[in-house]
Amino acid sequence: MRRLAILSYHSSPLNQPGVGDSGGMDVYVREMASSLARLGISCDVFTRRTSHREPDTVLYEPNLRVHHIEAGPIDEVPLVELEYYLGAFTDKVLTAMTDPHGLPLSDAQGGRYDAIHANYWLSAVAGHVLKHELDLPLLCTFHTLDRVKAETDPDLSPEAFMSRRAIAEATVIGCADAVLASCAVEAQQLRDLYNADPARIWIIPLGIDQAFFAPGNRAAARAAIGFSGEGTLCLFVGRIQPLKRADLAVRAVGELVSQGLDVSLIIVGGPSGHQGDATAKQLVDLVNELSLQFRVFFVAPKPHHLLSSYYRAADLVLVPSRSESFGLVALEAASCGTPVVASNVGGLSTLVLDRLSGLLIDEADPSAYATAIRSITENKETAQRFSQNAVAVASAYTWKKAAMEFVSRCESLTRHSLVGC
Repeated sequence: MRRLAILSYHSSPLNQPGVGDSGGMDVYVREMASSLARLGISCDVFTRRTSHREPDTVLYEPNLRVHHIEAGPIDEVPLVELEYYLGAFTDKVLTAMTDPHGLPLSDAQGGRYDAIHANYWLSAVAGHVLKHELDLPLLCTFHTLDRVKAETDPDLSPEAFMSRRAIAEATVIGCADAVLASCAVEAQQLRDLYNADPARIWIIPLGIDQAFFAPGNRAAARAAIGFSGEGTLCLFVGRIQPLKRADLAVRAVGELVSQGLDVSLIIVGGPSGHQGDATAKQLVDLVNELSLQFRVFFVAPKPHHLLSSYYRAADLVLVPSRSESFGLVALEAASCGTPVVASNVGGLSTLVLDRLSGLLIDEADPSAYATAIRSITENKETAQRFSQNAVAVASAYTWKKAAMEFVSRCESLTRHSLVGC
């Protein structure tokens, strides 16, 4: 493989994770593309333009370019409205991937594309069209799946399994030449909920940049982030939306404080999605209701590489999400030697080794999280053992390893006929 088209329609890998709809997917696209570029693959990321200040093309590093495609208003658009402009995006990406005659690009123009890698369901829909227009293999990473969300959210009706998005995901999965899953749990969900062909599911775990995410001095890290407390510090990192359940973290800390313990919580992230602002307000109201104004601190999203100081400053990281296809926050925390208390769902169930590197919680119960926090922080030997094991677990996950597996799989893919609808 020499050249790869990467679709990231709804969010750019150049965005700040934790702001709006930007999150772990942006980290994934940027780091995977960067690692592929360093292996000699020419990578072009196509994303929707959201600002007049964005240049047409950004050369992020050798072999990696990010192209801003005008589709719809040149502004931030709610995620629920982006489907309206997907056709315009697809047409313009098709034009960018071919010469004026609609033929593959010549070597002088950078060479023809060998494959398309679509990220998230909207990009997958665009990629499905491009696959048939250009006769190229389509690889999809969905990051989240609508039927998984419906299965784990008791507030959603059974009709959610047949939403427009779920039907679109099922259609693309049926025609994609490969669907990338981050762990065995996600692969099983693809099989059970979308009837995906097991032979076309590639399990390629994400990685982390271990130059940034590594153990360090806790006192120095606390000083670096401006935390002067001496008690237990819990950390929540993620977008503020119902799916992430930051309220569980607040309530768990509230229980510990009511028991007379010196516990604080830092929440790093911003509102996301159509319920983001309401969820953020509810979270602030909850903090006030529980009289935790001097215990819970809200921090705006930080550049990805600066998060390591927050991980190192914390005694443990809370990841109480309703669902997670992978759980990058848990892996980054582990790489910094910080134990994780997480919900026993999705990729979290494979990243956190229960009672070895952290604790997994089956129920959405603040008391269960409070008990887990105490069991780690009140026993120095347990905390140290979890920390050491967490670093060992995280050491196996690198972006270079993920990229090499991606390339190896792609090479085998090109020897087979494309999957048809």
